[in-house]
Amino acid sequence: MHVRRISAVSLSLVGLLVLACGAETQQSVVRILDGHKGSVMSSSFSPDMKTLATSSRDRTIILWDLASGKAKRTLSGHTADVYCVAYSPDGTMLATGSGDKSLRLWDASTFQVIRTLDGHADVVRWVAFSPDGKTMASCGVDLTVRTWDVASGQQKQIMPGATARVQMVRWTSDGKTLVSGSADGKLRVWDAQSGELKASLEGHTSGIECVAISPDDALYASSSNDTTVRLWDARTNKLLRTLSGHSEEVDSVEFTPDGRMVISGSKDRTIKFWDVQSGQLVRTLSGHHSGRIESLSISKDGRLMVSGGGGGDTTVRIWDLDAIK
Repeated sequence: MHVRRISAVSLSLVGLLVLACGAETQQSVVRILDGHKGSVMSSSFSPDMKTLATSSRDRTIILWDLASGKAKRTLSGHTADVYCVAYSPDGTMLATGSGDKSLRLWDASTFQVIRTLDGHADVVRWVAFSPDGKTMASCGVDLTVRTWDVASGQQKQIMPGATARVQMVRWTSDGKTLVSGSADGKLRVWDAQSGELKASLEGHTSGIECVAISPDDALYASSSNDTTVRLWDARTNKLLRTLSGHSEEVDSVEFTPDGRMVISGSKDRTIKFWDVQSGQLVRTLSGHHSGRIESLSISKDGRLMVSGGGGGDTTVRIWDLDAIK
C-alpha cells in the first residue's frame, strides 16, 4: 500500500495534512490513497479527524492515518464486497455492511468484531448510525430498511415497501426520521421509531443511487441513474428543482455542512458542485481519470472531501474544499 503524490507541496489544511496540487488541472488534492484492490464503495471520517475508514469490493476496510496518508490497519472478515462503513458518533465503533448479507460492529480501538448482525436476506447496501449513536439503520437488496439497537444488536424495526433494492438510508439530525432511496426511483420517508411510511416521493425516471439530507433537515437530495440530482422540500415532500449536467448515472450526492451547496459524483468521472439556492452548476472537478466516482463524503467542518473510485480506479482522493470553493 502506498500514497501517490501529486506535484507542488504547500501548507497543511488542519495541521495534519500535506496539501498537493495537480499541475495539469490546478485542482486541490490533499492526497491520493492507493491500497484497495476493488472499487471504493464508501468512506467515513473518525469524529476526531485522525482516521479515514474506507470500504471496498475487495472485501476489506482500510483505516488510513490522515496525518501521514498511510494505511494503519486493514479489517478483514466479510466474505463478500463491503459496501458501506460508518463511524459511530463517539468514534468508538465502526459499522460495516456487506454482500455477505451481514452487518458487523467493530471496536475502533482494538479493531476486533464486537458482534455480527444477521437479518437481511440479501446484500446490505448502506448503514448509518443515529445522531445519538444508540440505533443503526441499514438497507439492502432485500427491499427493506431495518433499524437495530446498537447496545444489544437486536433488530428493532423492519420497513418494507420498496419494489427494488434499497440503495441508501439517512437519518435526519433529530433522529426521528429516516429517508431511503431505491432502485425503483422513489424516495421514502419513514418514522424511525414506529417504522411507519410517512411519504413516497416520485420524480426520477430511473433508479436512485444516493440520498442526502441538508444540515437543517429542510431539503432532501437524491441522485439517480437518470443522470440527474433532484432537490426536494422536506416539509411538503415536493420536488423543488432538478439539477442536470452529468452525462452518466450519478452514484453519490452530499450537502456541504453549511447547506449552501450540493456535491455529486458520477460514472462520467466528474464531481460537480451545485448552488442549492439557485440550482446553478458552480464547478466541475475531474481526477479519477480511469474510472467512475463511486462514493463521496465530506468532513463535518466542511474542509475536506473524500472521493472513492470505481470501474477500474481503486484510489481514494482527499480534496481541499476551501481551495475548491
